[in-house]
This record gives sequence, C-alpha cells and structure tokens, in this order.
Amino acid sequence: MASTEEENIIQITEFILFGFGDLHGLQFLLFGVFLVIYVVTPMSNIVILTVVSADHSLHTPMYFFLGHFSFLEIGYTTTIEPMMLRTFVSAHVPISFPGCACQFYCSASLVATECFFLAVMSYDRYIAICNPLHYSSIMDYWGCLQLAGASWVAGFLAPILLLVLIFRLTFCADNKIDHFFCDLKPIMKLACTDTQVAEMTSFICTSSFALGPFLRTLASYIISTILRILSTAGKQRAFSTCSSHLTVVSLYYGMLGIVYGFPSGPQHEDLLKSLSLLYTVLTPFLNPITYTLRNKDVKVALRKLVQ
Repeated sequence: MASTEEENIIQITEFILFGFGDLHGLQFLLFGVFLVIYVVTPMSNIVILTVVSADHSLHTPMYFFLGHFSFLEIGYTTTIEPMMLRTFVSAHVPISFPGCACQFYCSASLVATECFFLAVMSYDRYIAICNPLHYSSIMDYWGCLQLAGASWVAGFLAPILLLVLIFRLTFCADNKIDHFFCDLKPIMKLACTDTQVAEMTSFICTSSFALGPFLRTLASYIISTILRILSTAGKQRAFSTCSSHLTVVSLYYGMLGIVYGFPSGPQHEDLLKSLSLLYTVLTPFLNPITYTLRNKDVKVALRKLVQ
C-alpha cells in the first residue's frame, strides 16, 4: 500500500489544461469569436492610452488612472487568453510546472492590482464630487503617482505567499487541470497533501485584495457620495459622473465574487468555468467600451484624434 502511494506521488513537470472539454463541433466557431475578442481588447485599450496621452485636456487624475487601468487590462488578457485559445483547438494543452506557476502569479497579481485601481478610481471620484474645491491640491501629480505606485506594488506583493504555498504542495500522478488557465481552485484540487493552510491563506488574500477594495469603492460611492447629496438632481449628476466606473465595478466584482465565493463541488465546475470566462474575457472586452461610449470627454478627444 505504501509503495502504491509513493508511486502516485511523483514530481510533476507539467500540467495539462483541459479547457472546455468536448464542444460538439463548436470549437472552431468559438475559437474565431474569442480570437476577435482577444484582438479587439488590447487594441481598444491601446486606443484609450493613445487618446489619453495625446489630448492635453485629458491629462487629469481620472484619466491618469484610466491609462494605468487600460495598460493593466492589456497585460491581463495577454496572460490568460492565448492559452485559452489553444484549448479550443486542442483537447490537451500542456503547460510546464514553472509556466503554470508564472501564469497563476501574473493573473493573480493583475487581478489584485485591478481591484486596488478600482478602489483608487472611486476615491478620485469621491474627492471630485464631495470636495471639489480641494480636488486639485489633494489629487496632485505626486499624490496620483503615489496612489498608482502603491496599487501596482501591493497588487504584485499580495499573491506571493499564496504562490509559494500552492506550488510547494505535493501533486499526485494526476496532472490534468479542468480549466482553461492555471487558476487557484483547479490547481489545489490536484494536490495529494493537506491544503487547509493554502485554502485559509487564499481566503485571507482574496478577501484582502477583493473584498476590501470593493467595500472601499462601495463606501466611496453609496455612503460618502450619493447619500450625502440631498437633492434628487444632485444625486442624478453624481450617478451620471460615476456611472461608467460603477458599471465596471459591478461586472468585475460580481463575477469575481461568484467564482471565488461559490462552492467548488464537482457539480459546479462547468458553471464556475463559464463565469471565469466572463470575468477574464468579457469584462476586459467591455471595459474600454464602457469608458468610451459612456464618456463624453473621451469621445470628443477620440474624434479630434481621428480628424
């Protein structure tokens, strides 16, 4: 019996991504659809970066953070989607053990950084609405630079402990990840040893860089901003000013909360995989549309740049 256990506990050198399994002949159609999404997403974010950089009227704190957010989205889609596209055309996509660890760390870091930036952007809107007379002194160049730098540093430091704990687990002979990228729950599912410490750490980490910024964002908009404005017209103006950011926050945190707060039983795997597809692919695709189509300043700057 002991020899059998020793044979099952081997040194894993690579994982196999199963992707979406049998798609009943739809794999090439889905590959084409998601390839278009993958091309459009970074291109649209590059357009936003170009417009914000070229138009001096957009050199404000709000668009400074939006530029960082667009750059972050480019990195995030580049980390996830190329491997995902491969799973549509191949039933078994190999990824090396270090490559899986690298993808997990990059995706987790960028998710954490995005959460922090959403909180920072909500703080910027809070100051703009509730303290407009001191806005320029509070959100000056160095203040914005410090907030952006802190978001990047905190985002890339947050998953380090989780990375070490997960990839130091002992994995059995089964190296098949039932997902389209190296995500937290599918990797821990393959471990032979006790994952209680890793699970507790993942709960603390995800609560810190997801729930904390979400509550900060909610407090900035609902408690500190909207409820402090007594008139109906004032509330409508506040919602109009913040609507783009509120839309992005609702989509992103909603999907993220369901995926990582949902029970991880076998009967829920396909559902969680589909929801992961929404927050890793659909939300980054919709963010540039949300920020441009619902933002008059960006549309005007884009029109001037095209002309």
